[in-house]
Amino acid sequence: MTRRTTDNSEALSAFIGKKAEIDAMLVRLTALSDEHFNAHPDEVTWGHVGTLEHYASLLERITDSAFGEGEHAN
Repeated sequence: MTRRTTDNSEALSAFIGKKAEIDAMLVRLTALSDEHFNAHPDEVTWGHVGTLEHYASLLERITDSAFGEGEHAN
């Protein structure tokens, strides 16, 4: 009986590419956060709060999935 080894080089390459995309997005989000999402304290409105609430809910979906929390908890 011969055993076939699986060549995962294409999958690994795609994985590394997607990881690089995520890393780039995180860098951009961190920079935007460092700039207070381009909101100046004297100009902040409830619209800004709603926008950040939306961003937070999207990120929460990602972190819940990644860490097995929220609706993804075991």
